[in-house]
Amino acid sequence: MTGDAILLGAGGHARVVRALAEALGWWIIGVCDPALAAGAYWEGLLVLGGDEALDGRNPGQMALLNGLGKMPGQSARHRVQQVHAARGFAFPALVHPAAWVAPDARLGAGVQVMAGAVVQPGCTLGPGCIVNTRAGLDHDATLGADVHLAPGVTVCGGVHVGDGAFIGAGATVIQGCRIGAGAMVAAGSVVAADLPPGARHPRAGHERTAI
Repeated sequence: MTGDAILLGAGGHARVVRALAEALGWWIIGVCDPALAAGAYWEGLLVLGGDEALDGRNPGQMALLNGLGKMPGQSARHRVQQVHAARGFAFPALVHPAAWVAPDARLGAGVQVMAGAVVQPGCTLGPGCIVNTRAGLDHDATLGADVHLAPGVTVCGGVHVGDGAFIGAGATVIQGCRIGAGAMVAAGSVVAADLPPGARHPRAGHERTAI
């Protein structure tokens, strides 16, 4: 499915989402970002204004693309999708042509699977998840809502990642582990045991790498 879309956000992640959407054939009619002046142009796209620019628009005539990035402990991206989905706007799942997603994998609304990523059979990805560049999920892995896998992350088979968790670039989660909601995994680290909700791995004072 493709058609007209409006991009929400005008930062680095928005640039990647735009490239992904255009590679799939979406036509982006403009961008909404409260930090930019309505009527200006960003990356060649017309700035429509802030989110108020969506007022009065027919949700059945366009989709929304969530260009807000996710940082550890932040929920703005998730809130934006919840608010506009409740108004009837669709957030399509986007899979880059250079990614591979198994036919039986289940992708929630607004999932974004970037170039070089792999999603193996039996995986489930909740609404708003980001599987970033060259990240991979092995068989039967489950991501809750609003999970961010940074570039190069490896999630092994049977892993369960709770809502809002953030796994930093190049990290590895060993098979069968459970990552609690809102947990943060540092870049380059290895998770070999369950993490409770809100935990940081490695814990404060034991970091070897930054998120």
